[in-house]
Amino acid sequence: MPSAEIITIGTEILLGEILDTNARSLARTLRDQGIDLYRKTTVGDNVARIAQAIQQSMERSDIIITTGGLGPTVDDPTRQAVALAVGVETEYRPDLWEQIQARFQRFGRTPSENNRRQAYIPQGAIVVENPVGTAPAFIVETGGCTIIALPGVPREMEHLMANAVIPYLHRRFNLQSVIKARILHTAGVGESQIDDLIGDLEALSNPTVGLAAHSGQVDVRITAKADSQAEADALISPVEQALRQRLGDWVYGADQETLEQVALLALQSRGWKLAVVEAGLGGELARRLASSTQAYLGGEVFPAPVSQEELSALTAAYQQARGAEVGLGATILPDQERQEVHLVLITPDGLQHFTRPYGGPPSYAPRWAVHHSLDLLRSL
Repeated sequence: MPSAEIITIGTEILLGEILDTNARSLARTLRDQGIDLYRKTTVGDNVARIAQAIQQSMERSDIIITTGGLGPTVDDPTRQAVALAVGVETEYRPDLWEQIQARFQRFGRTPSENNRRQAYIPQGAIVVENPVGTAPAFIVETGGCTIIALPGVPREMEHLMANAVIPYLHRRFNLQSVIKARILHTAGVGESQIDDLIGDLEALSNPTVGLAAHSGQVDVRITAKADSQAEADALISPVEQALRQRLGDWVYGADQETLEQVALLALQSRGWKLAVVEAGLGGELARRLASSTQAYLGGEVFPAPVSQEELSALTAAYQQARGAEVGLGATILPDQERQEVHLVLITPDGLQHFTRPYGGPPSYAPRWAVHHSLDLLRSL
C-alpha cells in the first residue's frame, strides 16, 4: 500500500488568510483509494522552502501531491520548486502554450505573456491537461517517488484528481486496497469517559479506533484497511457493535447524520413541533435547526443573554405564538470563574429547567450550548 504526503502551497494559506479546503478533500480521496496519508504540510510562496519540503517528503513517501502555485505570476513558484527538488531545469512546452491559448479562447479572453510561464514545467514531466481552468498540472516520476502538482483552485483540483490523477495512481501503483472510515457521533459524554470505556478497542491495529473531541460532542472513528469495501465493512461491523453496546444512548448517529436531524426526528415521531428562543448564542441554534422545516416552526434570537426567569417567559410566549407543542430556550450567563448554560424545555408534559456549567474557552460556549440543547431534544 503506497504512502502519500500533501503539500499545500501559498502564503495566504500559511498566514491564515484563507482556509485550506484542498488538503481535506485530497485526504479523503486518498483514504478512499487505500493510500496511507502520512503528513500534510503548508509552505509559503518560496521556491527554496517548497523544494526543501518536497525533498524531505521524497525520503518518506511514495506519492507527493502539491496544490497551488501554478498560476502565471512571479509568486507562483511550484514549477521551479519541483524542478529544483528533483535536480532538473524547467523546459518550455509549445504544446502546453497552445493548450493555454485554446482555453483562453474558449473563455473569450486573450492570454498575456505572463501566462506563457505556465507552459514551463520540469524537464521530463508528464502533462496533466486542465480542461476546467488555465493552469496545467504535471507529474514527475523520480526513482520510487511520484510528485503530482495540481492547481490550487478547488474546483480545478478536484476535477483533475478525480478524472486524471486517480486513474494514473491506479495504473502506477496497481491499487487494490481501500481504507474505509466509520464515524460514530456521541453527545452528553466527555472524551475521558469514553476513553475509559473503550480503551481496549483503541489498541486495535485493524481496524483502528480513535477519538475526536468537539465542543459538546465526541466522535469515535473506526478505520479499516482491506482489499475491498465488503471486507472493510466486515472488519468495521463487530467493532461498531461493541462500541454501540458500551456507549449506549450516548451514540446519536453515524457519518453524515447530525444532532439536529436526530433531534427533529425525535419530535416528528411524537407528532410535535418546535419553537426556539436563544439569547447570547449568536443565532447558532436557530441556524442549525433551520435545515429542516418539518418539525421546526422557527426561532427568535436575542443578541444578549437573559436571566433564567426571562428565558422561561420568552420561551413560553414564543411557543404559544407559533402554536408549537415544544418550546426550547437557551442562554449563556457568565459568573466569576466560568459560564453557565441555562436551558428551558416546555413540552405537553410540563416545564423543565436545566443548568450546565461550562469552563472552556468563552468563544466555544455557544457551540457547547447548542449541542446540549439538541441533545436534550433528541432525548424526548
